[in-house]
Amino acid sequence: MTRRATLAGISAGLLLLGCSVGAPTKSEPRPESAPVSAASADATTTAEAIGLLRGGTAFVNQTSYRSDVDIASQITSLSHTDNVHKRLTAKVAAPGGAIEIRMIDDEVYMKTSLFRGVGDGWMVLDPARVPSDFALSFAPGKNDSGGSGRLIDAIVTARADGPEISGTIDATRIAAGNGISFRPGPDGVFPDGARRHAFRASLDTEGRLVSFLMPEASGLPNASLRYSDFGTTVTVARPPGAITAPDALYPQLGLGGGE
Repeated sequence: MTRRATLAGISAGLLLLGCSVGAPTKSEPRPESAPVSAASADATTTAEAIGLLRGGTAFVNQTSYRSDVDIASQITSLSHTDNVHKRLTAKVAAPGGAIEIRMIDDEVYMKTSLFRGVGDGWMVLDPARVPSDFALSFAPGKNDSGGSGRLIDAIVTARADGPEISGTIDATRIAAGNGISFRPGPDGVFPDGARRHAFRASLDTEGRLVSFLMPEASGLPNASLRYSDFGTTVTVARPPGAITAPDALYPQLGLGGGE
C-alpha cells in the first residue's frame, strides 16, 4: 500500500480512502450470450435493487448521520455529518499518522501529521486554493461522507432479498471520491475478478442503507462502509489557535498530492 494510496485525497468535506492493488489482470473469457428473456429479467432485478440502494441514501440530505469506512483494517475513517446545518467532523487513521477535519458552514479546519512542512496543529484552509479533487462541500451530490453513490454507480448485478441486497461490483469503475476506492498497482492493472467483485448491502427497517461490504477476494482487500446514528446532533467547535494553512499544504492535497 503506497503513501499516495494512503493519503489519496479528501472529497465532499470528507476523507477519501484509497488502496492500491498489484496483482496483474489476466484476460478474462468473454461471457456467453444469455437468452434475451433471462438478460432482461436480470437487468430488471438489478435495476430494482439499485433503486432500493439509491433510495436508501436519501437521508444524506435530510438528517445527520455517522459514517465509518474500513479498508483492510489499515485505513479507517469516522465521520459525523449534518448537511442540513452544515456541520462535520471527520478523522482518518492510516499507517504513519492521521488527518482530522472540522467544517462549520464555509469554514474548513484541518490537522494532520501526514504532510510535510505544515506542522501538526490546526490550520484554516482557503477553499479557493483547494484542488478540485479535494472538493470540500456540503452541496447535494458532494456531501456523502461514506461515498455510497460511487459504489452504487459501479454495480454490475444486484438482487434484493428483503432488506438484504447482494451482487457484483466493478471495482475498476469506482470513481475517485470520499469513502472506498481502489486503484491499480504499479503495473497499472487490476487483479482478476475486480470487475465482478462480490458485495452485500443491508437496509434498516426504514429503508436506509446501513452497510455496504466488499469481502477480500481476487487480490482486493476487504472493505466496508457503515452508516448509523441518524438524527444525532453534530456539534463542531472551532479549534482554538488555528493558523492560516501554509502554502506548502495545498500542493499535497487531492489525488495528486502526498508522494
